[in-house]
Amino acid sequence: MSQVQLGKYNNAWYRPGRSLLWQAAWFFLGLPVLRSAIVPSSALRVLLLRCFGARIGAGVVIKTRVEIKYPWHLSVGDHTWIGEGCWIDNLTSVRVGSNVCISQGAYLCTGNHNWSDPAFGLVVRPIELGDGSWVGAKATVLPGVTLGSCAVAAAGSVVARDIPPSEVHAGNPAAFVKTRVIQPLFDGVAEEVYVR
Repeated sequence: MSQVQLGKYNNAWYRPGRSLLWQAAWFFLGLPVLRSAIVPSSALRVLLLRCFGARIGAGVVIKTRVEIKYPWHLSVGDHTWIGEGCWIDNLTSVRVGSNVCISQGAYLCTGNHNWSDPAFGLVVRPIELGDGSWVGAKATVLPGVTLGSCAVAAAGSVVARDIPPSEVHAGNPAAFVKTRVIQPLFDGVAEEVYVR
């Protein structure tokens, strides 16, 4: 017989932070509108998220098919981009700085389970993305992770540990690849240089 006993799972301690009625309004009204390709502009998605408690700065771009578990746990700085099909699974706080790019299909996961617990107990930890950081397409950022200022989680990587400022990490598990150096603007275009 297995030592794992999922029948004893109990997350009664967890509090989503809003009433059941508010959660239902989000899941049945707000979230379908947020995900919809029919909604023509980021401005409407930003307004919707703010109405449900998200703190979102100026100039934020939010594409279609974005999933956000609980907007009231989301904080986004100015001029940040959230790409198509991103899933922000925020059972607790997700803080996104300014000028951050979260590329298509990225997954930010704040919840996990304690694999040493026979009842598979729920564990939640916040995620923070520093100013100028970049989460590449299809990358996964796991609970408790912080990306420092201008850090990069490369496309497809699985990030289980913090990435220090200006470092590029890639792979599964994500590991240091090189340092990111952003050159000054020339003719309105910034040039990124990666050094070992």
